[in-house]
Amino acid sequence: MSKKKRYIILLILLLVISIPAEAQCAMCRAVLETEEGQGTAKGINNGIIYLMSIPYLLIAGIGFIIYKKYFSKKSKIQFLL
Repeated sequence: MSKKKRYIILLILLLVISIPAEAQCAMCRAVLETEEGQGTAKGINNGIIYLMSIPYLLIAGIGFIIYKKYFSKKSKIQFLL
């Protein structure tokens, strides 16, 4: 199995298999657990995870652009030689 196929399979597994995360601090959890229905607590958890994921997506996008630019220049140089 080639390296590229292994990376694709690993990426698919990481995207499919996820572990639920609760992202509240101890104080927020203590206040929100007293509420009935837990609707607000779920909303705050989702908001925290959403805000946490944006920087990672931005860094991944910038890394991908740099990766593409680096390898496109390298392949053009090899073609000219």
